[in-house]
Amino acid sequence: MLEVFSGKKVLITGHTGFKGSWLSLWLKQKGAILYGISLDIPTQPSLYEALELQNQMEHIFLDIRDLDRLKSEVKRISPDFIFHMAAQPIVSLSYSDPLGTFTTNAIGTANVLEAIRELENKCVSIFITSDKCYENVEWVWGYKETDMLGGKDIYSASKAAAEIVIHSYYHSFIKKMPNIKMASVRAGNVIGGGDWAADRIVPDCMRSWSQNEKVNIRNPGATRPWQHVLEPLSGYLNIAAELWNEGDFNGESYNFGPPSENSITVMELLEKLGKSWNLHRAEDIYTQTGELKFSEAGLLKLNCDKALFDFKWQPTLNISELIQFTGDWYYMFYNDPKNVVSFTKQQISDYEKKAADKKISWAIK
Repeated sequence: MLEVFSGKKVLITGHTGFKGSWLSLWLKQKGAILYGISLDIPTQPSLYEALELQNQMEHIFLDIRDLDRLKSEVKRISPDFIFHMAAQPIVSLSYSDPLGTFTTNAIGTANVLEAIRELENKCVSIFITSDKCYENVEWVWGYKETDMLGGKDIYSASKAAAEIVIHSYYHSFIKKMPNIKMASVRAGNVIGGGDWAADRIVPDCMRSWSQNEKVNIRNPGATRPWQHVLEPLSGYLNIAAELWNEGDFNGESYNFGPPSENSITVMELLEKLGKSWNLHRAEDIYTQTGELKFSEAGLLKLNCDKALFDFKWQPTLNISELIQFTGDWYYMFYNDPKNVVSFTKQQISDYEKKAADKKISWAIK
């Protein structure tokens, strides 16, 4: 199914970020002609730079809040596919820059929709938000696409606002445009090689362990539903391909999350992750600080039945596999960096093979 991207022009906003870099490399392997719009290169080290993606796509530095420039570039490219990922993605930063978070995540999304409205070619647009768009009432079962949107913190509210913007633009304009198909997608607690964002557990571990130091963590008993970055990306690509092939899912929203057995504590995650670094004792892995820099939501799970029902999407990796994928990538980066590009490509190929072996629909040629 993913062969549909071969020879197609694909525009990724936020392509220099963690998920955007993985998506760019995967699409390049599928033969896509890539364009990227990003404000900057958000971290150092940078996965985008480590994968040498600047040599494999047209890179455009642009603030998605600049509507005129954004519209001009989208019109010039006239993409077949758009994956809108550009966002302010850090919860802690939303407390120090609430207005910037809202304008980037909500108004920036509206600007992308405005640009899409002027396209005359066939284009499939996928809008990536977050599981935190749901009003978190701290229940133990998964949130469905029909559950209430909202947020008690700025970041969550900005993602809910983006979803409302997407919904309103679809029903007001896009629904009436036969050349445009679109969907919004939601995922959370994504880990994988190449994430160096601030205040995230895996990047914090890798920065510490690479210096032979223990990582400081706030709450080792916190439980999260973990998934590898390739899992939601496979969902985004899946729904984009379905829409291109005239699947009847236009204007819909989809959750992409892990199975319930992938919900483990931070402590369990770190102990499993440490094995890739030959760390086998908890006292060598972390120190608990108890410090809370900002308010953190409790357990938030997604119900992914809709994606399973509509186009047979399901997760591929079990908890051990996704942790090994993650730990092995970082170990390679810090110990054999010249082979990171080939190693990352191999992880994508291995992931595709695992999905095909499980007869997951998008992976079957």
